[in-house]
Amino acid sequence: MSKAPIVELPRSVDPNKLAEQNTTLEGVIPFRGLSRFREAVPGLPEDGECSVKLSFYRDGERRRIVSGELSAPVILECQRCMGDMQVTLESRFDLGLVISDEQAQRLPKALEPFLVEDFNADLWAMVEDELLLVLPPFPLHEREECPAKEDLEALEVPEAAEEPETEQRKENPFSVLAGLKTTKH
Repeated sequence: MSKAPIVELPRSVDPNKLAEQNTTLEGVIPFRGLSRFREAVPGLPEDGECSVKLSFYRDGERRRIVSGELSAPVILECQRCMGDMQVTLESRFDLGLVISDEQAQRLPKALEPFLVEDFNADLWAMVEDELLLVLPPFPLHEREECPAKEDLEALEVPEAAEEPETEQRKENPFSVLAGLKTTKH
């Protein structure tokens, strides 16, 4: 059984119509079409792409919703060893389709607003926003996998041995005052 070829998602759609028809779109978005993401992640391969699944529907309160999943394999620079590290950026998100800031403020906290203009939504911009949100600010290899592990261990300060407690406690210089408090004159 052969798999259907993976198709490129359209850049622009009518999300209201898709929500009314309870539509799911599945496909890829090429990195070459995501300029802000390419700026944030230097060295992305030209032929790289993000796999995306978007479900458009109306919820119980008749709000138009898009639920999405994305996965994008990228190579980031480890901030510990400055070497390349393979990472798969993944995200699941629920967006409420709105046409104004007033509508956005009325959305429940579980939904992030996505502004739609004139029955038109830029799916690529939506996915690019989500990719930028899941991008780690300081990518790091797992400590055990990092090529700089030995250097890190050499720089660590060994824990100081605990000093034994002295048997005699020093006398509190204010203990005399405690006695005055209880004495009546």
